[in-house]
Amino acid sequence: MENIKKERGFTLIELLVVIAILAVLATAVVLVLNPAELIKQGRDSTRISDMAALNSAIALFVADVRNPTVPATCYTTATTTLLGNGGSCTISTSTAVDGTGWVHGINFTQISSGSPLSKLPIDPNNNIQGCWGATGANAITCGYIFAASSTVGVYEIDAAMESAKYGSPTGAANVTATDNGNDSYEYEVGSNLYLIN
Repeated sequence: MENIKKERGFTLIELLVVIAILAVLATAVVLVLNPAELIKQGRDSTRISDMAALNSAIALFVADVRNPTVPATCYTTATTTLLGNGGSCTISTSTAVDGTGWVHGINFTQISSGSPLSKLPIDPNNNIQGCWGATGANAITCGYIFAASSTVGVYEIDAAMESAKYGSPTGAANVTATDNGNDSYEYEVGSNLYLIN
């Protein structure tokens, strides 16, 4: 007699157990990695980089341009106010580096070596209410603010942070409370961190 081998497949119960285990593992990975928070952290890293680039470009402008003039001004890239005291700034999303953009009055093209920026950066989530504020996450509109005094070289640039890591008062890498500025919910850079309330 011939031995006939029966091929055996997976039973329905075995398949359901494997699917259940994969679902538990997928849920655990999503909870641990939190992709939405990672995307927010990436945008916050862009904001921090943008603030450093602008701060360096303005310092170069002040050091290089002979008799630079800057009007006392306040501009924001967001269409709603970001200021905690209810004040407001002129709204502009222009990225021009000739002094007409949202970093108003600073003509980077006057720098002897040319503008260090090809265009002014805009908040990666500009005009979306999703950044940290005094009432917590998603409290204020994301955007950048630039304010300058009529005294050359006196300015402040602010950015709201979006992730819990960078924006939350208890965040692991909170930059808003450690920048020595007067607003613990805005990342502030510049020569006078008290121009914007």
